[in-house]
Amino acid sequence: METNFIHHQSAHCENGVASNLLKHHGINISEPMVFGIGSGLFFFYLPILKVNHAPAISYRPMPGSIFNKAAKRLGIKVKRVKFSNPQSAQNALEDNLKKNIPSGLQVGVYHLTYFPDEYRFHFNAHNLVVYGKQDNTFLISDPVMETVTTLTEKELEKVRFAKGALAPKGQMYYPIHIPLQIDFASAIKVAIKDTCNKMLAPVPIVGVGGMRFLAGHIRKWPAKKGVKVANHYLAQMVRMQEEIGTGGGGFRFIYAAFLQEAAVVLNNEKLKKLSAEMTQIGDLWRDFAVNAARVYKNRSNQSDVYNSLADELLHLAALEEAFFKKLKKAI
Repeated sequence: METNFIHHQSAHCENGVASNLLKHHGINISEPMVFGIGSGLFFFYLPILKVNHAPAISYRPMPGSIFNKAAKRLGIKVKRVKFSNPQSAQNALEDNLKKNIPSGLQVGVYHLTYFPDEYRFHFNAHNLVVYGKQDNTFLISDPVMETVTTLTEKELEKVRFAKGALAPKGQMYYPIHIPLQIDFASAIKVAIKDTCNKMLAPVPIVGVGGMRFLAGHIRKWPAKKGVKVANHYLAQMVRMQEEIGTGGGGFRFIYAAFLQEAAVVLNNEKLKKLSAEMTQIGDLWRDFAVNAARVYKNRSNQSDVYNSLADELLHLAALEEAFFKKLKKAI
């Protein structure tokens, strides 16, 4: 069983799977366009919720929401199904492959045998496509990999039924209806307004408000928690930003690419200028991550490192608040 699926590498797994599945169904949509229409840019900080013994910080919405929102706005129907046991999950996947339906899967990263050891950690919201099977080996298109790869039946079962937070429970998804005509312009406008509203929300735990809330806590961590715990919190923050998905700077670069494409679709030069501005903000997010990494690796030569990081984050919040106000006005 093998479908005529074409693998394209991407920066982020969910965007890449969505883009590749839709391309397979005849919709030429890029990763940035999926990300933008799916309102993938987000920020969330909830200190009472702990992830890996550190406050929960997320630079993206819940897994699955990017593809779900993008599909809904484009008039595409996507079927998602979870399974109570591995055998029914494998049977459903094989039935799809027999029908020439490549299928997206949510999986755990830790047991992905083709990942280098340094990238294998307990994170259960990775996405890939299974596009075929030869003997007892499944053919895998993982969009963050340069080329296609494979997993045995047992290996795929293990990652589909990984335990812990965001357990995938064998989740499988694929498009079941593609409209004859797609209104990209309307989808782009709705998506941009949604992203602006969330980033500018008057709630202290999301968007620019969440960034300011986090900045205030970074100042307090060393005295309140001790330097060792504070540095662990910083390490987890950088991990969420730069390693789990593409997070902070990486997501800004993808969103900038989306605005470039949107400028052409909508014939809106303001979006082109804002695309360049978002790229510069992405560079500053990367600088912030580097400076935070220097602190928890004890390589910073600054005397007041935590306050300095908090000031950087407040500067980013101010830039993004101004940016999303301009973007909302431009659209």
